[in-house]
Amino acid sequence: MILKENVSEYQPKLIKKIMLTLCWILALFVSGAEVREIYLPGCSHVEPQIWYRAISDEEFVLQCALPDRDATHIYNNSLLKQHQVEWFWHQKGKEPLKAIKGSSNPALQGDALWFKPVRDNASGVYICMIREKIPCLKIVLEVETKKVAKCSGYDTNMLYLLAANGNSITCPGTKCYSHVKKTDVKWYKDGHQIKHRKSRQSLKLKPNEIYLNPTYDRDAGIYVCDYTLYDNTTKWTMRTAVTVEVIEKNTIHPPNFLYPNGVVILEAELGKPLELECRVQFGFERVSLMRVTWKRNNKENINEKLNQETSIYSKGLKGHTLLHVAKLKEVTERDLRSNFTCFAENSVGNATAVIQLKRKQRVFLLYVLCSAISTLFVFLLCTAFIYQHWIEIVLMYRSYLVHNETTGDGKEFDAFVSYAKLDSSESDSTLISEEKFALELLPDILENKYGYKLCILERDILPGGAYTDEVVTAIKQSRRAIIILSPAYVSGPSIFELQAAVNCALEDKRIKLVLIKFQAFQEPETLPPVVKKALRILPVITWKTSVSAAPNKKFWKYMHYHMPVKTTKMLGNCSLKGFFQRLFSLVYR
Repeated sequence: MILKENVSEYQPKLIKKIMLTLCWILALFVSGAEVREIYLPGCSHVEPQIWYRAISDEEFVLQCALPDRDATHIYNNSLLKQHQVEWFWHQKGKEPLKAIKGSSNPALQGDALWFKPVRDNASGVYICMIREKIPCLKIVLEVETKKVAKCSGYDTNMLYLLAANGNSITCPGTKCYSHVKKTDVKWYKDGHQIKHRKSRQSLKLKPNEIYLNPTYDRDAGIYVCDYTLYDNTTKWTMRTAVTVEVIEKNTIHPPNFLYPNGVVILEAELGKPLELECRVQFGFERVSLMRVTWKRNNKENINEKLNQETSIYSKGLKGHTLLHVAKLKEVTERDLRSNFTCFAENSVGNATAVIQLKRKQRVFLLYVLCSAISTLFVFLLCTAFIYQHWIEIVLMYRSYLVHNETTGDGKEFDAFVSYAKLDSSESDSTLISEEKFALELLPDILENKYGYKLCILERDILPGGAYTDEVVTAIKQSRRAIIILSPAYVSGPSIFELQAAVNCALEDKRIKLVLIKFQAFQEPETLPPVVKKALRILPVITWKTSVSAAPNKKFWKYMHYHMPVKTTKMLGNCSLKGFFQRLFSLVYR
């Protein structure tokens, strides 16, 4: 019994010792992880290249850039992704090296490190690396208080400049280190160095300040001033920043209502949601006390809270415009009996405007339905008419409203006609009809009716030259090449004319090909690739022997459509009145 009691007393003490030992091991492991030093290969023997001094509790910026006397900027927010910057910090008098990650202070922006503000404990060595650009750069930063830096009459780092007036921006850091010899100040605005420009005569650079007369809205921004001071053998860059805002004089006017103006009656439908808009213009106030609210019957009822939202949609030096909206979930009879007052107030005074709701008369559903059906019917009718007669409409438009495209192009013929030539030994009736189409029917319609000038090799070109040269010359002198396709054409020597026409069209964009499928045919395997491609992609007009011969048939309208736009004898004296007469003739035909 005594043994059992001793064992039971010993067990809790043993467990307690084991747990304590485990906690110590875990604490040592965690603390070891915290103090583990970051090792940067290639950086251990690199000496610091830049030395900066800063005043504590002020805004400060460090750029990851090698020293350059001719540098024109001190930070770049548009750094490319492949050149990511890595920052490390060795705090003065402390170990180990720490990585600087994304935080609010200091903040990583582009290739720079921003301190907003910089604290006393920020002193130390900063190391930065940019992939493929800077392997290791060490920067020394020493932060001192105004007292240690012997600053007297230190100027503010936040300036409000009155627009259109003369103003000056003084470098705050020049009030410090009065016992040390300093160089002239170098100024930067929004990262870029400020230099005197002929285009901006109103900006003047003085030894320690910038003078602006007049001051513009675009002069607002962050100004950074640098100067060099020597402390023993060390060359320090003293850097301070000034934030500038450009303001106007405070307004002397109360708010101005853009909408509603006075009393406005607004139609509303019972049971439907409604938004009441109030647009108010406020003049500039440096310390703004503006307020906008909606009231029912000019009273603020604590038990009833209207759903209200405010947004600024126009802001500038002269002031800004507020849009204040009250949302009614559904309009009730009580809303129709109420006056909704928009109340606006600033430091000068206040103003009001009123919206009264009026019951909206319901629109008859049958009237809306009939109107919609009628509109749809007219739309479908017009679509069907245009689809049916689109070629005639295009031709009429070209005849009356489009200028003559053949004027001054230097070409002699409107179209070159290519067809299968009939040898004296051949007597196939199809070839005879094809030749008759090319030599008689085609010129009769296109030349006599529409006033075009065709080039038919046997008729218009004097014999004696080389056949190939004559064909190429005739095509180049024509605006179109009409190719009459048939089995005899694609398998005979005339196919050369098609190939020549394709080549000429590729050289001269004004030459276009018009393919007529006179008879069904199969493409021979021996056709040149350029001809095969032309037959596949170019538009083709099909000739139907029993239907297409009449002059008023669709075939000839398509031919006219593909021919050049020109003023013919038939259309020489047309007017707008004639255009509408022809259009109405299509409708009642």
